[in-house]
Amino acid sequence: MATRPECRLRYEEIKPKIGARVLNSKDELLGGQLTGDLLALLEQRGVLVFPEIDFTDPEQIAFTNSLGGNAREITGSEVFKVSLDESVNAKVAEYLKGSLYWHIDGTMNAIPIRASMLTAKVLAPAGGDTDFANTATAYEDLPQETKDSIAGLRVVHSLWRSQFYHTPEPTMAQIEDWQSKGEAELPLVCRHRSGRKSMVLGNTAHYVVGKDPKESYRILHGLREFATSEPYSYRHHWKIGDTVMWDNRTSLHRATPYDPYSGRMMHRTILDGTEAWEDH
Repeated sequence: MATRPECRLRYEEIKPKIGARVLNSKDELLGGQLTGDLLALLEQRGVLVFPEIDFTDPEQIAFTNSLGGNAREITGSEVFKVSLDESVNAKVAEYLKGSLYWHIDGTMNAIPIRASMLTAKVLAPAGGDTDFANTATAYEDLPQETKDSIAGLRVVHSLWRSQFYHTPEPTMAQIEDWQSKGEAELPLVCRHRSGRKSMVLGNTAHYVVGKDPKESYRILHGLREFATSEPYSYRHHWKIGDTVMWDNRTSLHRATPYDPYSGRMMHRTILDGTEAWEDH
């Protein structure tokens, strides 16, 4: 009986502190033999790029399921069409404006999604790249004095805080809607089951519990500035058919500005979460 030839993961690092470009074929990725290696690489590198792999929606769903389960999107579907065009996403286009600023998805969820996967379907004529930053490698490189000073700190996260980035003068109706989405208190430094640590930052981070507002801002914005600096960040310039997957618990991300009505379209799937934000 013929045996299937061994399939090995092939990749190249994008930068020393973040990112890997996976070079395997679509058939190899969908075959299921690379699941363990891909998840290990994702944890190590934070962001995986599959250049012009050209997944169809069913293929992207199957690939996501092979890596640990395709969670339902906020719309209840398996694939979410990411667009700022209100005619496409009438109910969530306003919230998606926050995607133009550094953030982590699901900071109000007790168990955040494991990872997100985007496939480029239509590109904007200008802008619309995606920035990523690795908060695990950034934490590792913090001075020990800084690590000691932030150990044990807790931060309140809220969706309504993130909305002020793009709408600084909201109506009362907007504020009431945003605040109805809730908030959560999370550790500033999250310890993973693997033992690795990362920082939970971004535009949902409202304030550090027990700190003066000025000091709170210095802590949160100073750490974000460090974590998104050149060694730990990567800007992906999209090509049609590219798929990018990132570790949601250790990666900040944001889209660069683009015309909401340009037609830019990304199809997203998400991996089920397995770890709570709280320290283990």
